Amino acid sequence: MFDYIKGQLTSKSKNFKANCFTVENSGIGYLLEVSDTDYDKKNINDEIKIYTVLIHKEDSMSLCGFLCKEARDIFNVLTSVSGIGSKMALGLLGEFDVSDLIYAVVNENAKELTKAKGVGIKLAQKIILELKDKFISFGSNINIDSNIQISSDAEDIQNILVSLGYEQNEINKAINKVLEQGVKLSDNEEFLRKALQYLSA
Repeated sequence: MFDYIKGQLTSKSKNFKANCFTVENSGIGYLLEVSDTDYDKKNINDEIKIYTVLIHKEDSMSLCGFLCKEARDIFNVLTSVSGIGSKMALGLLGEFDVSDLIYAVVNENAKELTKAKGVGIKLAQKIILELKDKFISFGSNINIDSNIQISSDAEDIQNILVSLGYEQNEINKAINKVLEQGVKLSDNEEFLRKALQYLSA
């Protein structure tokens, strides 16, 4: 319904239920639930651009907001997991930045995920199982620059980045950049971390 909203942050509120921004655009104030991380980044009267997701329940509708597109993409992936609602997904994004959250899931670090409020070891294991399957299921026929040797490691990294909504030209640039830093594709954990850091910059 809405991709993003640009406007002035007119108020902030925080309680045990949610962190909220009110963003005014063209005389309309949009109330958005945000993560702890995003809440702390902005001050009242700041001009902001915030990416949105409409949450439609039987008895209510609400907007969740994200200061970067990648966080919104991760939110949508998280809420596709049974048992993960919008509040828990925002909690995970408040505890971890995008690259660290993906890093923990890809490397099956369930203990790390339990640092987020409300996430027990069983739910952490479920998140890992379901999200890894999602990553693997995304596009297998991916073209990359001719100077990058195709390998199963490269395909895994590309599939993950495609699943996060990155365009192929962005992925190619990130892979080239990380290769220039001397990181090997076979070291896929470090390679993915570096690629995500580059794309999130």
